[in-house]
Amino acid sequence: MIYPESLKIGDVIGITAMSCGIVEEMDLLRADNAKKNLEKRGFKVIETQNVRTNCNARSSSKEQRAKEFMSLWKDEKVKSIIIAEGGDFLCEVLDELDFEELKKYKPKWIQGYSDVTNLGYVFTTNLDIATIYGPNYKSFGMNEWHISLENSIKLMQNEELIQNSYEKCEEFKGWDKKEVSPYTSYDLTKDVKWVNLNGEDEIKFSGRCIGGCLDVIKELIGTKYDKVREYINKYKVDGIVWFLEIFESNTPEVFRTLWQMKNSGYFENCNGIIFGRPLMMREDYGLSYYQMIKDIFKDTKIPIICDSDIGHVAPQIPIINGSVIEIVSKNGKGNIKNIDKL
Repeated sequence: MIYPESLKIGDVIGITAMSCGIVEEMDLLRADNAKKNLEKRGFKVIETQNVRTNCNARSSSKEQRAKEFMSLWKDEKVKSIIIAEGGDFLCEVLDELDFEELKKYKPKWIQGYSDVTNLGYVFTTNLDIATIYGPNYKSFGMNEWHISLENSIKLMQNEELIQNSYEKCEEFKGWDKKEVSPYTSYDLTKDVKWVNLNGEDEIKFSGRCIGGCLDVIKELIGTKYDKVREYINKYKVDGIVWFLEIFESNTPEVFRTLWQMKNSGYFENCNGIIFGRPLMMREDYGLSYYQMIKDIFKDTKIPIICDSDIGHVAPQIPIINGSVIEIVSKNGKGNIKNIDKL
């Protein structure tokens, strides 16, 4: 696994919009503050032209998004790239990237989540480059950083971390919620409780991790960017740990996606799976989320953790995609530890 150089004080962090751009008033103020906050911590921040533009849920054309990403990738001064926003159309940018050309340049940290799975997950499985599944650019705009934001920077600085489950998380109450201020932190109102799916007192496993947003991963299955079997085979000695989280779905659809992954060999050499809290999950036909996962994996001995601090329900534990991690879950709490030498 190729780990990018450690991010250091004084280094340049590049921001680009590979899917949506930032155009709403509150979001623009938050982006302004994100830049200030990162600069206060000693980093230099540059934004590509498409960060603050948007049309039809795209910051710019797929060709332009690829071009602006490559401008950062080729720039030796840029040590990290944080993606501006999630969205729906990053997949089309993959067709505009020359993967052989990408290999010619020194890799750098890429960070983002949700639709950014198309980039981080694909770079890790196709190019053997470690990436970070963690906060997008806007999140850094809150005045008081949550520890998850601090840790995402520490991961880019190659610090060894044990990240503990949080005490509280947000509760999704629909899209109509109006922000009073763009600088507020997370609205932490709900107790966090990790769930050992089959009632185990304690679950502990480790392995080379891979994962991201399941909504995105399912669309990559069977495409030319699907190099998961090769990844699993290469790191079978380490064993594989999957981390998966869901933005919006229903239980039958998740069942079908996991069934497809299972029958594509994705869960071979799997030491464990950790699911994040789904943001929006409709439980159809009386099939509960937990039961659906049990049904898929009932003929395996794979230990499974649910409702962890990964993904769309903030705050999220940032994870280095491609790293060897150890996960422990007990009494509703847990932690994720990097155990390989970066």
